[in-house]
Amino acid sequence: MGELCAGTASARFWKDVFVSTSAAHASAFYSEILHHQEVWTVRDANGFPAPAGPDGQRSMPFWSRPSRVERIVASVPDYRDFDVVSLPLQQWRSNWLPGLQGDGILVGLNWSGTRATGFDVSPDAVLEALAFLERAED
Repeated sequence: MGELCAGTASARFWKDVFVSTSAAHASAFYSEILHHQEVWTVRDANGFPAPAGPDGQRSMPFWSRPSRVERIVASVPDYRDFDVVSLPLQQWRSNWLPGLQGDGILVGLNWSGTRATGFDVSPDAVLEALAFLERAED
């Protein structure tokens, strides 16, 4: 127990927990959007958010199920005034992802937790992952 409370060991422990949780959410993202053919995001009067991370890189969050995004809207103060919006998967793939790639904005996959965080990946990586998973299903 003492080692987990020590600074470096504790930081590594929590980083590993965060990465594994984010990886699980990212994995669920791909399988759920392929199964349901729908992607979810949020919007307010100013449009769709793309907050900057600690490194200054912007990411637009997307979720694979309405319950996931509704939990964020209900529990994260920065998202309380947003409406939940669904997008057909094909429209998201053909219009949104190329637009985000052109704008240099990453895709946030199933952000979760009290600060709405998770994996952020390039739109091209999302398209590649979806294509790979679809080929694997055939």
